[in-house]
Amino acid sequence: MAAHNTSLEPISKSRLRLWLRLLKATSGIETELRRRLRDECDTTLPRFDVLSALSRYPDGLKMSEISAFLKVSNGNVTGIVERLVEDGHAVRMAVPGDKRANRVKLTSEGHAVFADLAAKHEGWIDELMGGLDRCAIAACNEIFEQFGSSGEPETALKKAGRP
Repeated sequence: MAAHNTSLEPISKSRLRLWLRLLKATSGIETELRRRLRDECDTTLPRFDVLSALSRYPDGLKMSEISAFLKVSNGNVTGIVERLVEDGHAVRMAVPGDKRANRVKLTSEGHAVFADLAAKHEGWIDELMGGLDRCAIAACNEIFEQFGSSGEPETALKKAGRP
């Protein structure tokens, strides 16, 4: 890889280069996770994500809440939930007072399936990021904390309380 004299270029170029490296790294990891979920577990990353969201809420979630949690459309979630219900991994329950809404909840089998997938997922992430020691992980976490919980960078204006 070519060395860049970053002290002579605008910081915007350095930020762009960093963004492209982050994108390449995350895309590569995501691609590998999708492949392993498909090949080793006969499932998909979106299905894993829905199972993960539901596992955090023992009383279940409305479809709109799953969509909001995962930042995807209701249409994306509907088919996945249908298959989870068909496979016995989730159940739909009516929401009292709202005839149009359903709450989706994992079954015992769904919890067991997710626990197995989550353990494999954690192992894969550990393997794929094995080149990072605790110090590097702490440094990365410190940097990414600047983006806040929404994933949106806290710019100097936001920190100063201005829109």
